[in-house]
Amino acid sequence: METNLPEGKIKRLVKPRKKGITRIIFSRFFLIVLLIFLQAYLVLQLVDAFPHIIPHYTFFQTLFTIGMVVYLFNSSMDSSAKLTWLVIIAVAPVPGALFLAFTQLEIGHRALKRRLSDIIRESRGQLGQDEAVLKELAGDGSGTDDLWRYINRTGDFPVSIAENLTYYDDVAEAFPLLLERIENAKKFIYLEFFIVDEGYMWGRVLDVLERKVKEGVDVRLLYDGMCDLQNLPIDYPKRVQALGIKCKKFSPVRPFISTYYNYRDHRKNLVIDGEYAYTGGFNFADEYINHIRRFGHWKDNVLAIQGEAVRTFTMIFLQMWSVDEPVLDFSPCHVPVRPAGIPAPETGAENGYILPFADSPLDGEKVGENVYMDILNRATEYVYIMTPYLILDDEMKNALCFAAKRGVDVSIILPGIPDKKVAYSLAKSHYRYLLEQGVKIYEYTPGFVHAKVFVCDDEKAVVGTINLDYRSLYHHFECACYLYKVPAIVSILGDFIETRKKCREVTFETIKHEKLYYKVMGHIMKFFAPLM
Repeated sequence: METNLPEGKIKRLVKPRKKGITRIIFSRFFLIVLLIFLQAYLVLQLVDAFPHIIPHYTFFQTLFTIGMVVYLFNSSMDSSAKLTWLVIIAVAPVPGALFLAFTQLEIGHRALKRRLSDIIRESRGQLGQDEAVLKELAGDGSGTDDLWRYINRTGDFPVSIAENLTYYDDVAEAFPLLLERIENAKKFIYLEFFIVDEGYMWGRVLDVLERKVKEGVDVRLLYDGMCDLQNLPIDYPKRVQALGIKCKKFSPVRPFISTYYNYRDHRKNLVIDGEYAYTGGFNFADEYINHIRRFGHWKDNVLAIQGEAVRTFTMIFLQMWSVDEPVLDFSPCHVPVRPAGIPAPETGAENGYILPFADSPLDGEKVGENVYMDILNRATEYVYIMTPYLILDDEMKNALCFAAKRGVDVSIILPGIPDKKVAYSLAKSHYRYLLEQGVKIYEYTPGFVHAKVFVCDDEKAVVGTINLDYRSLYHHFECACYLYKVPAIVSILGDFIETRKKCREVTFETIKHEKLYYKVMGHIMKFFAPLM
């Protein structure tokens, strides 16, 4: 079956178009700035038209501001976010307080929250936990069984023995086999991705998906609604559906009538026939395979999964797909996960263990952040991290520094060429303090690091979609795999070491000679970090 389409014949459903600035226009930061200017305009108009009501306005503004400050101090919000909102309310009391109330009232996603809670409750027990695996893990001191108990407070995420786990340090290397497995699908292909962008990579996939639908394979695509702002036309689902593919976009952006732009589906989840699952940092866009270069070399990763863990990724997809479905159907989670005649492994002594999990911003649990901090707090030798962004709350910053001060080698690789200069300046604003506490920082000189990786003590790792920033830790739907004693950890560690060789180390001297723009912008934007 021919899948090597010539460049000129890549499957496209829309004509190429220039990227716009709509993402900035619909961002929370832009909205806050707009509200500040709106307040200034309204105050000036009131002063001009009704000078006698100014004392009453001032009294109301003071009372309202005090009320919101009291609310903030008594809320469970992160302390950094509280400070940000205090600054906003101090600068623009009335619109700032109104916008805070707007976000806290969860206008626009209450129905989503209720529906997802119902779906998760209905799906509990569908997968089941092999008690023999928990017995193997109990008492070995790794904390994996404790972590399983915590993670399962918010969902149904069994820990299982790892099977044929493959880590790729280059998306282009993983892509041919991924495409071949899609081509060989017989039952279903489920795709849930933050970004889909037309071009060579997605065109190759779309061409195969169209053929598989004609063969009777159940093909479903779920992508995040933010793609409407830059990558795809609003009617793209209809164009995909015209090929026979079931297609939805998660949470279409409706600015100013909801807070949906906070709750994005940032997951990367591909499931094929219930036998293979893929996750990692990659999306379906040309930069991820370096077919085009936007910010130098794009450094990313892919985790290919087989065995019982695939059931969890099938469930994660079906939960999100079912948000607007009248009938829940979890039967695809129960198809055989391995070909007939291939036995399941009996023990994790050689294969290790895998715990896939999802994180939701709607359940009040910062699962991704707590998993990361658990690794940092239990580490004895090293924790190596790759992340595209470093926008830290106080808890994560303290965990990184505490581990380093205990003598753990905490090393972080960040991009050398940023995709977002404001986010890059915020990352740099943490450098000096982290270095003072013993954390080591490196910047990838060939380009942009998009991989999200924790690897620790030759035994533990997390690979998935969770960045070290407020968006991933607080505001996005995410997914990842916690790995314990799996052979693939050797590859993950090797990837970090080889990537570090291509990095420049951040020192106090390099910070001293940093560009003035990054220094100024980093300190200014730190006030607004929780909104970034």
